[in-house]
Order: sequence, then structure tokens, then C-alpha cells
Amino acid sequence: MSEPQISGTNPSQPRTVRLRDALLRARIEAADRTGVVVDLRDAEVARLEILNDALDPLFAQVPQQIDLFDRGISQGDTPRLWIDVVAHIMMGRDKRMYRFVQDTRFGRIVLAESHDTAVIVEAVTDYVARRMIEREHAMVVPPEPKAAEPEKPRRSRIWPFLLGFILGAAALFGLALFAALRSW
Repeated sequence: MSEPQISGTNPSQPRTVRLRDALLRARIEAADRTGVVVDLRDAEVARLEILNDALDPLFAQVPQQIDLFDRGISQGDTPRLWIDVVAHIMMGRDKRMYRFVQDTRFGRIVLAESHDTAVIVEAVTDYVARRMIEREHAMVVPPEPKAAEPEKPRRSRIWPFLLGFILGAAALFGLALFAALRSW
């Protein structure tokens, strides 16, 4: 048995439809038609799952040895799609807008906000790239500085001064003695 196929705009190119995608779309449509809070929460989770699936190609490109990112959907009072420990995506107040935020020591900042998943995928891509570059910079070991030649100890300048003073005084005394003896 093959997967069900629905023809797209071009009948010669069939498009594969996944049941999971169809279920998610059906949940969103049901939440749009009804105003029940539970359905709205289900719609939030469904939208986050769609975005999570849209992020799969991005995270498939992240090398395995980089363990900065821990992507997953949390099912709390406010469903969130976590990108890493400090950044996540949640739905806006209207439950249709994606809000990509980062928690900092100065509070939460909004990195991107849009109804369009492509815009949020682009923002997450930029964020992932910046985090990977930050990791590279943190992992670089700066070269050890060359050992500077030890400075020669500074000699006191008092001793040469005193030696010069004594020699000068002795020379003057000798000159005065020579002049005194000559005049006799």
C-alpha cells in the first residue's frame, strides 16, 4: 500500500500528505470555530507542533557534538516550544501569533513576533547561528603569552651620585692643596 496522495496545483506532480499534519490542521480549524478554552489550548499546542516540524530541517543541520539546543514542547499552563534553556516560542494573546522570546538577566526580550511560521523559522535560524558562533568564541583557547624577559633590577641612583660627589670633592681638595703648595 502506498501513502495517500493529493494532487497539488500541477496534476503531474502528486504531493504526499501526512496524517499528522492533517490532524493538526483539523485541530486548528476546530479551535477557530469554537471559543472553548480547551480547544484554544489544543490549537496553541497544534500550532507549536507545526512550527516544531518546520524547524526540523534547521536542527538536522546542527552538528551532533553541539549540545546547546534542547528543543521540545512543554505542556504547562502556557504551552511553549523550547529552543534552548533561555529561548522559547509561545503563542501571543490572540493565540495565532508566534512570539519568539529570550530570557535574560534583565528580563524577557522578544526576538521575533509573527503570524507566519516562515518568519519565526528565519528568526530561530539566526538565533541558532548566533549561539553557535558564541560557542565557538567561548571554546577558543587564547594562546599563552610569551614569557617576558625579566626586567633587570633597577639600581638605586643614590650610590652613583654619592660616588661622584666624593670624587668631585676629593678632586677639588687635591686642586686646592696643589695650588696652596705651589704658592709657598
